Amino acid sequence: MTRNFGFITAFAALLAIGTPAAAQQDPGAAPAPAGGAAATDTAAKDEQERKASAWKEGRPQTIQYIRFMDQRGLNQFETSKDPGVEFSAFKLDFNAAFTAQVQDLKHENTALPSMTNGVNTNQLQDIGFGFNNSTANLYLNAQIAPGIRVALTSYLSSRHHNETWVKDGYIQIDQSPIDFAPLKMIFEIATVKVGHMEINYGDAHFRRSDNGQAIYNPFVGNYIMDAFTTEVGGEVYLKPGPFIAMASITGGEIRGTVLTPGQRGPAFIGKAGIDRQFTDDLRIRLTGSMYKTDKALSSTLYGGDRAGSRYYWVMENTAATENGNATSGYINPGFKNKVTALQMNPFVKFRGAELFGVFERAKGKAAAEAVEREFNQYAVDAVYRFLPKEAAYVGLRFNRVEGNLAGIVNQVGADRWQVSGGWFVIPGVLAKVEYVNQKYFGYPPANIKNGGKFNGMMLEGVIGF
Repeated sequence: MTRNFGFITAFAALLAIGTPAAAQQDPGAAPAPAGGAAATDTAAKDEQERKASAWKEGRPQTIQYIRFMDQRGLNQFETSKDPGVEFSAFKLDFNAAFTAQVQDLKHENTALPSMTNGVNTNQLQDIGFGFNNSTANLYLNAQIAPGIRVALTSYLSSRHHNETWVKDGYIQIDQSPIDFAPLKMIFEIATVKVGHMEINYGDAHFRRSDNGQAIYNPFVGNYIMDAFTTEVGGEVYLKPGPFIAMASITGGEIRGTVLTPGQRGPAFIGKAGIDRQFTDDLRIRLTGSMYKTDKALSSTLYGGDRAGSRYYWVMENTAATENGNATSGYINPGFKNKVTALQMNPFVKFRGAELFGVFERAKGKAAAEAVEREFNQYAVDAVYRFLPKEAAYVGLRFNRVEGNLAGIVNQVGADRWQVSGGWFVIPGVLAKVEYVNQKYFGYPPANIKNGGKFNGMMLEGVIGF
């Protein structure tokens, strides 16, 4: 009850804060024309009609070099070198995203009973139709100088943490703060980010659901092997024309620490690619990414989604809890102390048709393991958007993961099919429906995922502004 009251209070506060700011800013307002009272009345009427229909376009932009929280943020990856709005003064802006699901999934397995204190730990939870708890994100953005902004993201409510907590915070620099010609020239194509932030490994993390923000994801669930985490470090981008290059060094872990220095080392991340709009109808993007750390106390490249999976309780036993077993449906390869990962992502958009791919290979190990193991992931998204302004879509995804887990001799993995449809009621309101079918393979008879599978329907509503 306390969390729900806090959720409602935060939402009301955001509306109270955001409405005056939006009303005061009117970058598209037309100047009053000359020609007497009649012309003035006509201009005033036109301006009133423009303001009355502004909601159809989405919330006005106030912060430079930022991704929109609504439909305009679809298929946007790294921020571009187009500021989007002129700098006039210091600005403080709030954004938010909320989401909730109706779930109707069933699951089963063929695992042998495994008794502990008289309880079968391989017996699955009894799940069925119901509503999942709502999740919410709060975004604070500050424009502190031309081309320099600060971002802070908080999870107001998530599956893994019911209380409010901070996801990340960083500074992004797109213009030189020093009046030095060579430096200003460099920043015409350069971007620098420093802080505790979502790492830019692969392109899939730009399309995933991030707790309350699910507008960018044309499906309800994320990928089976979910490469997403936050780490402390810095990123340097070069964006000359359609080309993209990024180099990053981080602490290699989800949180900073000065303890056990002998067990920790840096992580190195790189990305290179091209993103070109060939014609008004055709856009092609292709990137390759690398993540490498040789010594980490607890690497979370594939276990960093502290918000939790969309498929609540699937393949969990009767002793599981909602927050303690938040990654239902994922496969984490368990590369806790050493990992080298490569991901390639092609993206093609022709008119309303989109294709996005994930081709990933990762190897690594935990400290107690003598040799490294390997995992592979393949995924293809096919999405077709239609209606005016591409307000509706249908989508199909196939996702396969296979590799070696510690303690299991043969390869294990899972295949998943997702069929989805969605409708943007307005740019910041999205309704989705999805059918999901996931089957596990290779797990031994004593493992709870032996013969495991789940399937069913999901409904999801998202608000982002």
